[in-house]
Amino acid sequence: MTANTPIGIHDLSFATTEFVLPHTELAAHTGADIGKYHLGIGQRAMSIAAADEDIVTMAATAAAPLVERWGTDRIRTVVLATETSIDQSKAAGIYVHSLLNLPTSTRVVELKQACYSGTAALQFAIGLVHRDPSQQVLVIASDVSRYELDSPGEATQGAAAVAMLVSANPALIRIEPQSGLYTADVMDFWRPNYRNTALVAGQESIDAYLQALAGVWKDYTEQGGRPLHEFGAFCYHQPFTKMAFKAHRHLFSTTGYDLDENEMSAMLRLTTAYNEVVGNSYTASMYLALASLLDHAGDLSEQAIAFASYGSGCVAEFFGGTVVPGYREHLRTGAHRSVVERRQSIDYATYRTLHQRSLSEDGGDHTTLRQTTGPFRFAGLSGHKRLYERS
Repeated sequence: MTANTPIGIHDLSFATTEFVLPHTELAAHTGADIGKYHLGIGQRAMSIAAADEDIVTMAATAAAPLVERWGTDRIRTVVLATETSIDQSKAAGIYVHSLLNLPTSTRVVELKQACYSGTAALQFAIGLVHRDPSQQVLVIASDVSRYELDSPGEATQGAAAVAMLVSANPALIRIEPQSGLYTADVMDFWRPNYRNTALVAGQESIDAYLQALAGVWKDYTEQGGRPLHEFGAFCYHQPFTKMAFKAHRHLFSTTGYDLDENEMSAMLRLTTAYNEVVGNSYTASMYLALASLLDHAGDLSEQAIAFASYGSGCVAEFFGGTVVPGYREHLRTGAHRSVVERRQSIDYATYRTLHQRSLSEDGGDHTTLRQTTGPFRFAGLSGHKRLYERS
């Protein structure tokens, strides 16, 4: 491989959950005007995990089509990014490795830094492929977003996994080497080990996101990145859909560029179509935006796409990628739309029951209620061990 050999995203697939809670149902419980959700935060529905679904089942479901299409011979690394880890020691990706029957000659690791770590996983993968271009790296970002019932964050919940195959000479996106970076110690969002739901300071988190965005852009330009006007599309981390619009306005205003509101809305809506009906998927969010863009836009061949990744706490990164000609032959648009449309709508009482359920801690044998119709399920616990099976 020469120094100029492109590396990037060769294939991409996403998965979500069995159930969906429409925001009309949430509004009926909270008494809020539906405009607070549809217009205020830009959300129309949120994916809800079944009793036998979690980050492992979603990750395996998202990755299985990639393995089916390309095989396993070149995959020597699996990197799973999540902030809703199921174990303090064992990487969730090892369960995925087993469910997908990947070779034993594989390294598997889990990465964590709030919603940013999907990007860390991608950059880690690019470095490995640069060292050995014969290898491919399976990168998976998988999360279930949960907040306290009746809290301000409840309406932004969601769940999804995005799997990406990273390789030399990619079929979808060539990732460019320049990156802008930013880290600051901010307590805008966090989840201590003793809590099942996250803590968030809403306005502080928005402010931290915008400050980090300005910081990554400054560093990106100092690293020799593209001028802003060269980007034809922008993918932002979307903790809620309207945050992408806030971020875009902030980026343009802080850099002194004029922004046409109509053009902005038309462009960003292509990246938010999935997020507005899936909800916040944490590490997967920005890559779900990419999936939405590729599935809904016209031909983007050779267009530059900007990626603005943010993880509370906080770490952020800005980088660019170029769409590979012929990419549309490799898209999974029909499958992605089916993933969204197949979900079963539930009422608020069912959602509340699922939200409040907890796993037993007694070390006994506990079978999980069969609810998912997906290909993989969390079957239960035995001796404090998680059990997974193919449906």
